[in-house]
Amino acid sequence: MKFDKNTKILIVGLGLIGGSYAEALSEKGFSVKAIDSRKEAIDYALEKGIISRGAAEPDKNLIEEAELIVFALYPHVFIDWMEKYSHFITPGTLVTDVTGVKCSIVYRVQDMLPEGVEFIASHPMAGREVYGVENSTCSIFRGANFVVTPTERNTPEAIELCEELGKTLGFAHVSRLSPEAHDDMIGFLSQLTHCIAVALMTSCDAPGMELYTGDSFRDLTRIARINEDMWTELFMLNKEPLIRHTDLFIGELTKLRNALKDGDTEEMKRMMRLSTERRARFDKPSV
Repeated sequence: MKFDKNTKILIVGLGLIGGSYAEALSEKGFSVKAIDSRKEAIDYALEKGIISRGAAEPDKNLIEEAELIVFALYPHVFIDWMEKYSHFITPGTLVTDVTGVKCSIVYRVQDMLPEGVEFIASHPMAGREVYGVENSTCSIFRGANFVVTPTERNTPEAIELCEELGKTLGFAHVSRLSPEAHDDMIGFLSQLTHCIAVALMTSCDAPGMELYTGDSFRDLTRIARINEDMWTELFMLNKEPLIRHTDLFIGELTKLRNALKDGDTEEMKRMMRLSTERRARFDKPSV
């Protein structure tokens, strides 16, 4: 299958990420169709020109004619959709996703698909603290990372096409990880950081804090404005890696706490130097 502006693209789930995919692809000249259970989301996307056609229920014709289907659904909704409607997907179609966990999803979906349909998983490392297609914007992909997570069942052609999708969407860096390596990495880089932000916000409720804070607290707790349903599901589906990284973090925080208690300024400075050195690798290049 070729990936070009004639490719028939269907997005299932027109929330923030699905809507941003649709906007980015439509701006590049692709004709994008969508399915979402919220009729308001479909109506909004049609009005804004984000999609060319849409339906508020699994439309057999939209599914059958699609050549590339992007699923932007909660993990359990994704699985449920596949159980009910995957038989509508035409052989030769390529399926991908935006799901934040992989091991608990990828192998199940690959087993559920009809013969001749290939699922190549991916994870756009982008988002905002707001939700819905009404807040979608393709600018969130600029400077961001896109991770493709192939298995042994994926063809080189599907992997390359998925990587090309990431580049077309405007991601700055496209990489590959196994589902297992992805979940371990995401447990640290994404899920643990959300845990820290949540715990920081729930650890103190002094009155008037918002009147005295500086940018450091705002930056550190930006992601504490959190979708509890989605993130609880992601945490539970990646429980073991997340617990392991949480324990490692607690160990380092305890080490810093003990150095402070004992007046061990050399240990504190050593940790700060190491922190500064490692953090420099994460600075985004100017765009």
